[in-house]
Amino acid sequence: MGMTLAEKIIAAAAGRDSVSPGEIVTCRVDLAMIHDSGGPRRVKPILERLGAKVWDPLKVVVVSDHYVPAVDAESAAILDLTRKWVSENGIGDFYDMQGICHVVLAEHGHLRPGMFVVGGDSHSATGSAFGCFMFGIGATDMAGVLATGETWIKVPGTILLDWKGRLGRGVSAKDMMLAMCARLGLDGGGYQVVQYVGETIMALPMVERMTLSNMAVELGAQTGLIAPDGITAAYIEKAGGDPGDRDAWQADHEAEYLATHDFEAGALEPQVAAPDSPANAAPASEYRSVSVDQAYIGACTGAKLADLHMAAEVLKGRRVAAGVRLLVAPASARVTADAAADGTLATLTAAGAFLLPSGCGACAGMGAGVLAENEVCISSTARNFKGRMGAATSKVYLGSPYTVAAAAVAGRIADPREFLDGAG
Repeated sequence: MGMTLAEKIIAAAAGRDSVSPGEIVTCRVDLAMIHDSGGPRRVKPILERLGAKVWDPLKVVVVSDHYVPAVDAESAAILDLTRKWVSENGIGDFYDMQGICHVVLAEHGHLRPGMFVVGGDSHSATGSAFGCFMFGIGATDMAGVLATGETWIKVPGTILLDWKGRLGRGVSAKDMMLAMCARLGLDGGGYQVVQYVGETIMALPMVERMTLSNMAVELGAQTGLIAPDGITAAYIEKAGGDPGDRDAWQADHEAEYLATHDFEAGALEPQVAAPDSPANAAPASEYRSVSVDQAYIGACTGAKLADLHMAAEVLKGRRVAAGVRLLVAPASARVTADAAADGTLATLTAAGAFLLPSGCGACAGMGAGVLAENEVCISSTARNFKGRMGAATSKVYLGSPYTVAAAAVAGRIADPREFLDGAG
């Protein structure tokens, strides 16, 4: 019997010739990623009680992204603890205030096909866009990984999400994800693996593939795999990494899958998810009557360079509507630098956008951009659960950067295609 891509990676990490769904195996971890919120401040006391040290500092990446920059003494103390723990444990790969962990990890070439990777954050699934198996774990499990270099996993089955056709103008991977959430629901992945396949997927650049893998957890999946190809290898090489043998990390033709769901890209319209779930998605045109107080372009899901480019396409030569705040928090320092160099930031700020530091920020209800009682926000983030971005009575709608920018200009939710290709 052939193996899926997920099964191949898990088998290799477990030192097995093969594995089957439902088996529980122990795997060697190729890389562990933690951040300031769920990292040192959580795992340090556990490791100290165990009398354990980090098994291999060269296989640990630490990123400060949740409490940056510090806005109060408590945040500063968490960052101080993080920096001291990194130094005490000889962690060389520490990205302090350089951006959001999921984006920074990819930017610096840490991921390659076939790796078995764990992250201390639910959106660690982002890494599986590179043909590795990456998923999120809690602090207790992470402490075990840091002490031993191993973790256990129940081998998941794989659900194929097959996309055919070509995306239309003003439609992006974020719209694809919201459409999948609406159709399959937040438990559609059943804590199995979802694997994105089809001509639409393989035509996407890596940063758009990252959006799909990132939001696999919104489908209730353990992770969201994409098989590696030439686009994968080119990105990794540019980031200074080694793509390895991508041909070795493909599913067998006779592999068995739990289910296959077919989607048509050409028929997809820009999507908006209403409060309080990404599954509440429908075409943006259905929400035209919704006025917004704030438009937020940020987070690992929606503030990569390509995302800022989408927003700039809509905003060029236009102004943000009176009474609307457009906040932009680039996903990393590198994204900020690149967007400054190519003129994107100038376009955004000329339209009236406010530039915020790179970090998780308001997506996680922290720092600048949180919402007051009863305010309405449209956001490029992954989640819009009640109270996530501020006051419990605030309302958060989700959309692509195209759609967020269009709403900022219109003062209400709008179809971004109205603002593209010279449309008024």
